[in-house]
Amino acid sequence: MIEIKDLRYSYPDGTEALKGVTLTVEAGEFMLICGPNGSGKTTLIRHLNGLLRPRSGSVCVDGLDTSRHEREVLQRVGMVFQDADSQIVGETVREDVAFGPENLRLDPEEIDRRVTEALERVGLEKLADKPCHLLSGGEKRRVAVAGVLALRPRVLVFDEPFANLDYPGVQQVLQEILKLHADGHTVIVSTHDVEKVIAHVNRIAILFDGELKALGRPDTILPELAAHHIRPPCFSLLGERMISWLGD
Repeated sequence: MIEIKDLRYSYPDGTEALKGVTLTVEAGEFMLICGPNGSGKTTLIRHLNGLLRPRSGSVCVDGLDTSRHEREVLQRVGMVFQDADSQIVGETVREDVAFGPENLRLDPEEIDRRVTEALERVGLEKLADKPCHLLSGGEKRRVAVAGVLALRPRVLVFDEPFANLDYPGVQQVLQEILKLHADGHTVIVSTHDVEKVIAHVNRIAILFDGELKALGRPDTILPELAAHHIRPPCFSLLGERMISWLGD
């Protein structure tokens, strides 16, 4: 689904954020991209839907180069940013979720279908007419997810999806991510807080100082976390089995 080859990127101030990252994400996979602050995680995922363009190397989604097929890639890759407020533009929940389909210039009936379907999938249909500024943090995160789902992407990318959420909020968002993966979406989560999601992912990629340092199944990558300044999950520090934050 996603093929990244020797990706390099520098910011205008000269900061070299990515230093030759090569990574493949399979269709239907649930991948965790982790690393400490400043490791290049957000820079990497912003290449997946063409928000950033490589200095050198390439990023392809479903066989499409992100630098040459921007519109097609944007419809295949949906991104939910860390700050849900920055992604919400509508006055009400319904208006916000309709924003993307409206910009695709779909007919009103199709827009209504997509909005209704997206709200039902995240459990917000009863809040459709509620002003967005009155929502909780977890609800805002789900509105952002619904707005992405209304575009019907095949790949969903979450940047620090659990930031600033309380325990019930984390559980709500995690349940939604798992449901989306079970529905067949390719899911990528980028975070430094691996404990909340590690029990559910297929593979883990560790970024450190702009380089891909490790890639593999959770059980093989766990010993690598502390060496790259990533806090290991509590269960691993206690020698316990892998535990889900959903309590399963």
